[in-house]
Amino acid sequence: MSATIADLKAKFRDPSPAELELIARYAMLPEDGRRTRAFEAFALTGLPHRRMEAWKWSDFRSALSAVESAKHTGHGAALPSADDAIVLRVSARGIDLPKAAPDGLIFHQQTDAPALGNAEQVPLAAMTAALVGRVGGMDTLVVEVTGVVKAPLHVICAGDRDETNFARIQVVVRPGVSLEIVESHLGGAGFSSFLIEIAMHQGGAVRRTVLQRGGVDEAQAITALIELGEGSVYSQTVLAFGAKVARIETEVTHQESGSKAELNAAYLCGDGFHADITTHVRHGAPSCTTRQVTKGAVLNGGTGVFQGKFHVPRHIGQHTYADMQHQALLLEDGAQVFAKPELEIYADDVECAHGNTSGALDLEQLFYLRQRGIPLVQARAMLTQAFIAEALDTANEDARVAMLEAARDFLEAVS
Repeated sequence: MSATIADLKAKFRDPSPAELELIARYAMLPEDGRRTRAFEAFALTGLPHRRMEAWKWSDFRSALSAVESAKHTGHGAALPSADDAIVLRVSARGIDLPKAAPDGLIFHQQTDAPALGNAEQVPLAAMTAALVGRVGGMDTLVVEVTGVVKAPLHVICAGDRDETNFARIQVVVRPGVSLEIVESHLGGAGFSSFLIEIAMHQGGAVRRTVLQRGGVDEAQAITALIELGEGSVYSQTVLAFGAKVARIETEVTHQESGSKAELNAAYLCGDGFHADITTHVRHGAPSCTTRQVTKGAVLNGGTGVFQGKFHVPRHIGQHTYADMQHQALLLEDGAQVFAKPELEIYADDVECAHGNTSGALDLEQLFYLRQRGIPLVQARAMLTQAFIAEALDTANEDARVAMLEAARDFLEAVS
């Protein structure tokens, strides 16, 4: 027997208007035990809020007073697509697939909800897993990488003044093969949430490049759950411009020895915009490596958040190498940056480090550029672009050029 709206409301503690709307949407979806478990995991907390330690600087409950349509159709251009790119378009209507999958890729359209492990720890991922799909539609797209894929997979998420845009994609990388993923998250929905799960087998490799843009009236969540097999290599580069509230969250698990992860990101936030870069890496196998560089620049009225955690268990995490660095520029009075780097290490034969700094532009460098006739606005933009560029070095080559151009355009427009 299906649960009533009243039954579902009872699972939440004092549900907000936005949560009541999400409950109503869940009630209209087909019954599925795994969907139910994901929704119940979400109901434990509801929309994340400031009383939750991991969300104290990114309060989705307060930002989403109601689920309402966005005012715009999207915010800026997507990252460039190669001529042979495999393009997936994600909107409120679902995921549009190419007419034919290239060699090495297989698309599976799941019409039931796959299970989501550890759902209680990722509330917005649990919500997304529970709410994607519709009657007669696709719940989850599974992308299986079975051979050499020469072209990148480009996922473009853009709404058209929609209320919500939820999507879930699972990527399975078979042994010894690789995949290039480019993602453009352009907003256009009052509340968008994208969940990608990547399972990498022995010797697999994935490079993921992400651009995030949103509106000052929008809430955006981009969650990635990554599992690394023996000797696999994962590289991730993010450029975030924020939204009313935006969180780019990455959970990485080293499941077998010899795997490597590189997690780099940059954020640029203007007045009224908020960008949260959160990562949690578990070294669940010996002799694994994680490197992380995050850089941000924030103007008056903007908010940047960095939360990074490396967890190294006592026995299975031996011979770990992990390094985490976060650096932020507060470009104007009134800018806010919150940072929480953490190392939770129980193993004794490891090499782990972290660093965290914040400050302003170097006045001597600014003076040097001004003395050579460069206008103040352009000089500030040049120095800030150079500052964040290191964090974008690992991006897809074509995307990196577009990211740096987008950063420069943003900085020159707001300086």
